[in-house]
Amino acid sequence: MKFLPSALAATGLIGGFATARTTKSRPAGGAVLAAAGTGAFLGWKANVGAPRAAALTGLYLAAFGASHPLAKKLGAWPAVNTVTAAVVLTSLVAGRSR
Repeated sequence: MKFLPSALAATGLIGGFATARTTKSRPAGGAVLAAAGTGAFLGWKANVGAPRAAALTGLYLAAFGASHPLAKKLGAWPAVNTVTAAVVLTSLVAGRSR
């Protein structure tokens, strides 16, 4: 079954941040980020194969990392939303089966 892993990627980035902020627990946010990222990887792998899935997962993790310094310039939520948009758009272009 083909599905849209970009939704899982968005859930991981936005949900992970929201969870960490709400619970005041970075590990809880990391767990959301990891679980959704794993699901996104599996979806990308099913849709476009392992090499491209690995590249998209690398982008997902890089976006998470980039959100931290970006937050100093834009604010926390704008930074998270910006990197999430970049990952989702890239996923829609490169992570869907044709």
